[in-house]
Amino acid sequence: MIKQLLLNVILTFVWVALTGSLTMANIGFGFALAFFILWMKERTGKDKRYFLRVPKMIGFVFFYFFEMIKANLQVAYDVITPHYFMKPGIVGLPLDAKTDFEITMLSNMISLTPGTLVVDLSTDRKVMFVHVMYLESREDFVRKTKEGLEKKLLEILR
Repeated sequence: MIKQLLLNVILTFVWVALTGSLTMANIGFGFALAFFILWMKERTGKDKRYFLRVPKMIGFVFFYFFEMIKANLQVAYDVITPHYFMKPGIVGLPLDAKTDFEITMLSNMISLTPGTLVVDLSTDRKVMFVHVMYLESREDFVRKTKEGLEKKLLEILR
């Protein structure tokens, strides 16, 4: 999988060098073209993990970007209005993430989102305690985090 990623990046830079245009659109097109070329070359191969993970990674980036925008707008609205709408609370989030890397990535994603902050991790590493700035329902927060962020992140990492 690392080999395919490296080839994809190299082919992307070859495309950028051949076209002479260093723009995000051209880099994105070059990456997609290189991905398609590698997929055509490797479609009969045994290791197809790379070709399944890249679309999931792209989907995750858009999902996280959308969640980040929603959280930023919510915090900004609360800051510019005269009344505060926050209902802070600490929630115990049961974890499906097992390895140190999975737990670290999940805690970073949660803490980078405005309005949430990872406070602690239980000693058995099965529960993450998260401070939530706008807590309407503990069950809704746990369900949304587990079905959204944690599930999508673990699909990429496993």
